[in-house]
Amino acid sequence: MIRIAQLKLSIRHSVEDLLNALAKTLKIPSNKIAQYSIIKKSIDARKKDEIKYIYTIDVTISKDHKEKEAVMISRLRNVNVTMADQHKYEFVPSGGTKLKNRPVIVGSGPAGIFCAWLFAKHGYQPLLIERGDEVRKRVQAVEDFWKNNELNPECNVQFGEGGAGTFSDGKLNTMVKDAYGRYRLVMETFVSYGAPSDILYLNKPHIGTDQLRIVVENMRKDIIRMGGEVRFQTMMTDLFLEQGQLTAIELNHKEIVPCTTLIPAIGHSARETFSMFLKHGLQLSPKAFAIGLRIEHKQSMISKSQYGDHYLHLPPADYKLTHQTKSGRGVYSFCMCPGGFVVNASSEVGYLAVNGMSNYNRAEENANSAIVVTVQPEDFGLGDPLSGIHFQRKWEELAYDTGKGKVPVQLFGDLLRNQESVTIGNVKPHIKGEYRLTNLTKCLPPEITEAIKEGIIAFDHKIKGFGNEEAVLSGVETRTSSPVRIHRNDKFESNITGIYPCGEGAGYAGGITSAAMDGIKVFEAIAGSYSPS
Repeated sequence: MIRIAQLKLSIRHSVEDLLNALAKTLKIPSNKIAQYSIIKKSIDARKKDEIKYIYTIDVTISKDHKEKEAVMISRLRNVNVTMADQHKYEFVPSGGTKLKNRPVIVGSGPAGIFCAWLFAKHGYQPLLIERGDEVRKRVQAVEDFWKNNELNPECNVQFGEGGAGTFSDGKLNTMVKDAYGRYRLVMETFVSYGAPSDILYLNKPHIGTDQLRIVVENMRKDIIRMGGEVRFQTMMTDLFLEQGQLTAIELNHKEIVPCTTLIPAIGHSARETFSMFLKHGLQLSPKAFAIGLRIEHKQSMISKSQYGDHYLHLPPADYKLTHQTKSGRGVYSFCMCPGGFVVNASSEVGYLAVNGMSNYNRAEENANSAIVVTVQPEDFGLGDPLSGIHFQRKWEELAYDTGKGKVPVQLFGDLLRNQESVTIGNVKPHIKGEYRLTNLTKCLPPEITEAIKEGIIAFDHKIKGFGNEEAVLSGVETRTSSPVRIHRNDKFESNITGIYPCGEGAGYAGGITSAAMDGIKVFEAIAGSYSPS
């Protein structure tokens, strides 16, 4: 199979145009192309009057063509035409020691569900527990919260089937280098369980909260079909240890389950679980994360700035912005949601945090992203492993109080003038949950507020209109990543034998895809040493 890279076509090209471009590149008649598959598709918008799609495509030549593929590549002498690399994920469990008990995975986010899925697929009959509810009931609970402002601490935007990513834009791009095919496995698995097939080749794939719900439900059903067990409304509340070895876990403060292989894929908001781990001597340390605010603009403004007059013929544009402030702090856009919503993402009564969410079609009027500033353990305390959590709670409590239980909102111009907003301008908030106009300077450290103001003004030089004084800000964004790292060795095991920290909550991932890949790695580490019980 031949791979053609850097194939540029008009944004309004047809299938016939694509086929003819492939044939022209290979210098063969188009009828000699037996089939092709898109490996990557991106947009080149550097020239606003000449925007192009850029493709990488694998091509199979008809068997009746006289020239072999290797000879064709040699003849063309085109650096963009090579033999296709079709590396597939390959792992065969090789553990010789039988597990004493079935593995228990805590948390059904991407790390937990992929880990459980692979264990079930290979006959380990795992138990997957989740403190929240199954996805359909969870969606109803979250919708009720947004409507009535009555929070269920056990089932919300952070807790429940699919994890926090279920209420997000569902971005699937990752910076993780992958030579083993794990990334492709994740994407192909998503597609096999109901995700759109374009995630296999789009440069910045996303699945959308609506499609991700379908995928996680189908994966759960298959885990059960393959011999696994999934239990909702089930929280791990304690550990039992003997001489540094895990022997059992407690569920819901009452049920004791024998357990010698535990995979905590608990997500970044499982604050009670972090505290329980610390009590039992699990090695934890504070880690850097970022805090800030959400900003909303009209999506049409963002798209026109990125694509010019062609924006109506292209998918809603995104952006990724960074700035170094005069004080030396880095401020950047995070989790940008084209055509989406800001959501009340709280998980504790009396505390308030926000996040962003888009459906697959990204069809809403506003674009939003977090504008955040990195905070280090030096900013919130080095001595206590949970100091980052205390820091998050401090500002989430102030956000709750400032908004009187509702999402606190302010226009950017009023933030600049340090005054409470009293009216909305031309950008209407697209917020899931009730909101209240106020002054956001009350719920962030002054140095973070100053960095955000400076960053937004700088971003206006890159996207005209970004610093519009009527842009809508909401707060606070504190759950950008885990504030805690659970230490593990090169065999993925913690200092307590039998506990294998996993995913974003443990500090080893930063999004849906990297968390899923970490779940795969933890499965491999255990299955490489142990066979099913």
